[in-house]
Amino acid sequence: MLHSKTHTHHTHHTPTAPAPQTDLPTLSAMLQHNGPWTVLTGAGISTDSGIPVYRDENGDWKRPAPVQFKDFMTHESTRQRYWARSLIGWPVFSQAQPNAAHTALAQLEQAGWVQVVITQNVDGLHQRAGSQQVIDLHGRLDQVICMGCGALSTRADFQRQLLATNPHWGHLDAAAAPDGDADLSGVDFSAFHVPTCPRCGGILKPDVVFYGENVPAARKQLAMEQLAASKALLVVGSSLMVHSGLRFVHAAKQLGLPVAAINLGVMRADAELDYKVLEAAVPALQDLAATLSIAINRATLPLGEK
Repeated sequence: MLHSKTHTHHTHHTPTAPAPQTDLPTLSAMLQHNGPWTVLTGAGISTDSGIPVYRDENGDWKRPAPVQFKDFMTHESTRQRYWARSLIGWPVFSQAQPNAAHTALAQLEQAGWVQVVITQNVDGLHQRAGSQQVIDLHGRLDQVICMGCGALSTRADFQRQLLATNPHWGHLDAAAAPDGDADLSGVDFSAFHVPTCPRCGGILKPDVVFYGENVPAARKQLAMEQLAASKALLVVGSSLMVHSGLRFVHAAKQLGLPVAAINLGVMRADAELDYKVLEAAVPALQDLAATLSIAINRATLPLGEK
């Protein structure tokens, strides 16, 4: 993942105790009494959109670790490998569509249940599904930033540049990887040309937080303020193995908020959860949206009709 791991508690962690397993009606009842909530989403919410995940159900790596920020900035060979793989993987990633889990969260926000969605994903699918209050904790892959002058450009424009300067690479095919790149191996990347910033000649990087890079302080602060303004934290589709997401569980506990999760598999925060539903994001959020929309409708009916 393109996530920050520069913070103190970033080693692999085995929970000291399992989370209390909850059924969906129990979770719905808790959330109904503690709205609005902050929702923290991870890769598990986008799997039904065809975007692969990094970790298995035990929270362990399913693939080689992603690019480190320092390596990307220091070594041209790392940038060549990254952008060559991205050239192949971007078309699949950019065509991904929001799934029913994204849509359910947008509906829950519209109904007043969701305060904000803080997402660790870089795919922009929450916004495309209609969610208005979204904090892209780790940035957006559809933008490219110059590390010299800070100029932003679209990833679609940069794709055209990459193809124009590397025409022989466009025909290659490889399996899509989680961050919009591809599992391209056994290839000599040394001839791949990576364009630099047209303004200042600086290094161009996807506008996302790489490993070894910090989440911008203002973005982190905004997310914490939104959490403090809500009544509960709901984690969906994240193992929380990186501290940039885990910190929100710690903050919620300090605020005295109930913490719940909808997730398949082990989570680093299992011992700190008050509720955990072991279910995939799509069916669970669809059920939750349906249940809470019925609750809203009942609450707005004239007394004699309830």
